[in-house]
Amino acid sequence: MTHHLSFGRRIQSKFGAYRSRGFGALLSASCFLAGLTDFGVAQQIPVVERTLSNGFRLLLVERHNEPRIAGGFVVKVGSANERPGITGIAHLFEHMMFKGTPTLGTKDSKRDSEIIQEQEQMRDQMRVEEARMRDAWRRGELEDLTNPETKSPRWKDLEKQFQKLIEAQREILVKNEFDRVYTTAGASGMNAFTTEDMTGYFIDVPANKLELWMWMESERLLRPVFREFYAERDVVFEERRMRTESTPLGKFAEQFNAMFWDAHPYHWPVIGWPSDIPAISKAQADDFFSLYYQPQNITLVLVGDFKSGEVDTMVSQYFGRIPKGNRPPPEVSTLEVPQLAEKRMYAEAETNPQVDILWRTVAFQHKDGYALNVLEQLLLGRTGRLYKGLVQGRQIATDIYASQDSRKWAGLFNAGAEVKEGHKHDEVEQAIYAELDRLKNENIADEELQKVKNQFAAGAFRRLTSNMPILMQLIFSEGSGDWREVNESFPKIQAVTSADIQRVAKKYFTKENRSVAIYSRKASPGSNTDDPDIAGLSGDQKPIIRQFMGMLNQEKDASKLKSMLEQMDAGTATDPQKAQFQKILRKKLEARITELQKK
Repeated sequence: MTHHLSFGRRIQSKFGAYRSRGFGALLSASCFLAGLTDFGVAQQIPVVERTLSNGFRLLLVERHNEPRIAGGFVVKVGSANERPGITGIAHLFEHMMFKGTPTLGTKDSKRDSEIIQEQEQMRDQMRVEEARMRDAWRRGELEDLTNPETKSPRWKDLEKQFQKLIEAQREILVKNEFDRVYTTAGASGMNAFTTEDMTGYFIDVPANKLELWMWMESERLLRPVFREFYAERDVVFEERRMRTESTPLGKFAEQFNAMFWDAHPYHWPVIGWPSDIPAISKAQADDFFSLYYQPQNITLVLVGDFKSGEVDTMVSQYFGRIPKGNRPPPEVSTLEVPQLAEKRMYAEAETNPQVDILWRTVAFQHKDGYALNVLEQLLLGRTGRLYKGLVQGRQIATDIYASQDSRKWAGLFNAGAEVKEGHKHDEVEQAIYAELDRLKNENIADEELQKVKNQFAAGAFRRLTSNMPILMQLIFSEGSGDWREVNESFPKIQAVTSADIQRVAKKYFTKENRSVAIYSRKASPGSNTDDPDIAGLSGDQKPIIRQFMGMLNQEKDASKLKSMLEQMDAGTATDPQKAQFQKILRKKLEARITELQKK
């Protein structure tokens, strides 16, 4: 079971899916307008706020619809709170917080502690040797520090000794005990996420297991044990390889993001730079935890079937025993500088051609953010202007997207499209600008604007139907700056006018304020346009097969491809064109498996 979710630079749009997308057909304009006043009252989330003497903030929402409780907490720390050298440490901590306590995760707490100390002594010696190897790399004496074969004999010897300590620890570990205790008690959905601004933890538990939640969560904040620290660090590095380095656009998107931000710590990826992750020490992690995981920097959230008075007693009993921090976490003080000129990046990747555009906009709760959110919805979806203009109208794109991403300290607006075969990037790019120019220069019809507002209303209603969506809204809003935004944003969205949208479009969508990435298809072995296997496919099928072939070239594990082949063989298409498509997929898959088995 995977406990860890890392959200990239489009985190807001992921939460925005809760908010609005796909619900436009649920409410007609007449139905919505008839019940606007009642809906406006109903959408308020009745939050009770408490603050413990040690600094913990507590948000409570009583809902007696079902005998369950969604519980979680948000730590106000993300990748923006890091520094060069330890980038990725916030996300690493997301992993480490599931490793247990002195009573959870080990058969012998005393021996476990001794092994951790011995491991640290060994790692200290290894870090000295790693510093020597970095010096050798700087002088050109080593080509690749990540290649195990280039490590020094001294480092390899220390690594063997360290592996013996890992094996000794594994003999007394109880793997995934934190998860199993919860699962045995009927809990579900335990997970976590890290963004640029926050780290959130959440789970759904039966109402009669609330005290178990109190004990489990307070224990891992009071007495966490970061066992298997270096092994988990390697897991994170592998996660980075799979999600960033082994995907068609992962590395390019990372560099585009770094190009987009000049001064702000949003410049580096949430998962961290590849040289930083393996260099983070447990001592640095301990310092990070003591600074950011203190009560004053954490908000607890409970939504579900409980009574606030009873919760107050339990929270004081369990979370009140955690000592208050003795120094406040530092604020992010580096602000982004104004962009003075357009930035452009041209890249060849094993993907379909596309145009990706970023503009700098506004932070969470900024007054212009509401108009930008409405503007996003005007562009987005199959009924939005980008789809109608580029996909249906001009027929120069196969897919579009748009997203306003307001983070705690700064924001961006992202729009782009996949270029249809036979058309050029410039056509698509200029068509996107043309749709934005329409928003700048033309009044929006009342019916179109109201339709978008209805989508927000339907989304707001949908978010109130169960405990977990309410919990996630509160976690995200509190981590971004203020939980009250869950109640205050709706009327502000409804108050947006056509003039507001024109104003923000003119203000933010300028040439000087944008960064553009142009992705062209990179020819890879067996995937060029002259490939006779794909010559007879349709225009829609060719880009899919090319992207599939690009992914095959990235995959190094033949067993995974064999499993994929078995799944493909389990289903046979009856339509002749689909059958031909499936036949080519199978052929390319078999060829890649044969290639890997020869190595």
